[in-house]
Amino acid sequence: MNQENNDINHLIHDTRAPLNRISMQAELIKMVLENDMPKDKAIAAIDKILVACQDCSKRLQDIAELSQS
Repeated sequence: MNQENNDINHLIHDTRAPLNRISMQAELIKMVLENDMPKDKAIAAIDKILVACQDCSKRLQDIAELSQS
């Protein structure tokens, strides 16, 4: 496997972390809404989802740039 493939595989692996954070925070929001817990917990989870989405977007841009070189 060449270095470019290793770099792409590394970036893909790193992109899974924010996707896992998104999933966990969505589950938390679901639990909050199902159990009538305070809205501030849902809002905090949504903020974390938005940050993780931005992180995914950056990592995908890194993959795109690497694949163009």
